[in-house]
Amino acid sequence: MKVDTPRQHLLLIDGFNVVRRIYEAVPGPDSPQKAEGAVNASIASFRRALEEHEPTHVLAAFDHGGSTWRHELFPAYRANRRPMPEPLKEALPELFKRIVALGVPIALIPGVEADDVIATAFGRWKATGRKSATILSTDKDLTALVADGARVWDHFSHHWRDEAWIQGKFGVPTRLVHDLLALTGDSADGIPGVPGVGVKTTAKWLNTYGSLEQLLAEAITVPGKTGEALCEHLETVRLARQLVSFKTDFSLGLTWNALRFECRAA
Repeated sequence: MKVDTPRQHLLLIDGFNVVRRIYEAVPGPDSPQKAEGAVNASIASFRRALEEHEPTHVLAAFDHGGSTWRHELFPAYRANRRPMPEPLKEALPELFKRIVALGVPIALIPGVEADDVIATAFGRWKATGRKSATILSTDKDLTALVADGARVWDHFSHHWRDEAWIQGKFGVPTRLVHDLLALTGDSADGIPGVPGVGVKTTAKWLNTYGSLEQLLAEAITVPGKTGEALCEHLETVRLARQLVSFKTDFSLGLTWNALRFECRAA
């Protein structure tokens, strides 16, 4: 299925979001064979994405690994996340080689994560006056960019994570996604939130007060045990809000000409 896209269209691929999900879906224990199968399936997925979205420009962003600016703010960030399986790690050079052979540039930038790279590239693309950009990811953090005009495509379920999807999933408009995640926290990344408070409660708060900033300013007026929990964890929420935000004040080290896509038979 091809997705109707205008010319001057940027495709931003959240690399490990695709690759690790594919790897985990391959049956069997960690092994070089499983990694090889995941690499082959990932390349097929990248190729399908290029065919469906027909970009004029493309970039695949991957986490560089190691400490990031988020670890500097919060050393326990991602402390409980399962490390990349060794067979997959060993297969990365081959994977990257084959992605580049498709005509897709790769970005791995120390100190930041793939979502920071994607947010930065999208923001700078938009600043040139070019509005059409698709982000290939199931990372809920990246749905916040829909508020700025990006389109987020779920490559596995084949649907847009648009304003309607976000409202149905989280109960808040796109502009409040990061505010909501700061309140709920994110167990996958080890980001703390308000204990015992879930999406429905935080959505109700944000829709009532209009923003996280206003909610925190009037936290004393929030009733019940959940209101007490909020008041007790104001600094935790402020920290979480920083952690779920994007860092965009760094150099990508790339030009738009370098990201121009020309289909290759790789």
